[in-house]
Amino acid sequence: HVQLVESGGGLVQPGGSLRLSCAASGSGYAHSAYCMGWFRQAPGKEREGVAAIEAGGDTKYADSVKGRFTITKDNAKNTLFLQMNSLNAEDTAMYYCAAERCLWWTMDYMLDGARYSYWGQGTQVTVS
Repeated sequence: HVQLVESGGGLVQPGGSLRLSCAASGSGYAHSAYCMGWFRQAPGKEREGVAAIEAGGDTKYADSVKGRFTITKDNAKNTLFLQMNSLNAEDTAMYYCAAERCLWWTMDYMLDGARYSYWGQGTQVTVS
């Protein structure tokens, strides 16, 4: 099994930047076989896939964040990051880290939250 703990959320002004972190642990986790992603959910809206990275390092982004957000991972520290730049009010949401074994996945699957089974508790991002 995999445990995920997010951090780094907070309050930021429009146009500002924020970096989220997600620490993965547990004997079931292996970066060589897992995809990891960031998802967000705002009040009254459905969960949205924001960015994802597969074991080999290929990335996928939602159109709404392309050019502004960057997903990276530090395999040595089992940590996932989301660098968020040029933030606006529409980015306000609870952000969740997720992980799943993803052998045989295509890039089209990576932002589909239904395919992920391990989730963190979420970290709030508020852009005011």
